[in-house]
Amino acid sequence: MPRTASARTRLAVAALALTTLTVGAPAAYASLDKEPVSAAGARGDAYVETRLMFGTERPDGGPDVTDRQFMDFVDREVTPRFPEGLTVQTGHGQWRDAHGTVERERSYELVLLYPAASAAERDPQVERIRDAYIRAYGQEAVARIDDRLRVDF
Repeated sequence: MPRTASARTRLAVAALALTTLTVGAPAAYASLDKEPVSAAGARGDAYVETRLMFGTERPDGGPDVTDRQFMDFVDREVTPRFPEGLTVQTGHGQWRDAHGTVERERSYELVLLYPAASAAERDPQVERIRDAYIRAYGQEAVARIDDRLRVDF
């Protein structure tokens, strides 16, 4: 069955799109490893921003983690590891637990900034914070988000 001009055109467009995606993908992934540059140029130093998301409801049905308990946790577990500074934000979040239930709860977001050169040293410190919260308050998980950026103080 001969192909029509319209079918050939669709096939050519599809092939071009596939080639563009295939060839462009390595470049897109490679760019994730590079430090971001603002429109005004590279200002500041290379840093890592780590954000941790802490839920407050306890899976065992115990009482929610209070503001006082969370701030005591920050004083005990976070400040000694990151004395340079940090930010705590409160919010309301949701996530799907291990049983498939969507849980909505009051939450905290902890933001840490540290020089990219110290990332290997800081990684285990961040993991100790996550583990300590999971153990202390019977949580399934503490989410972690890392991003490289430039920071100017």
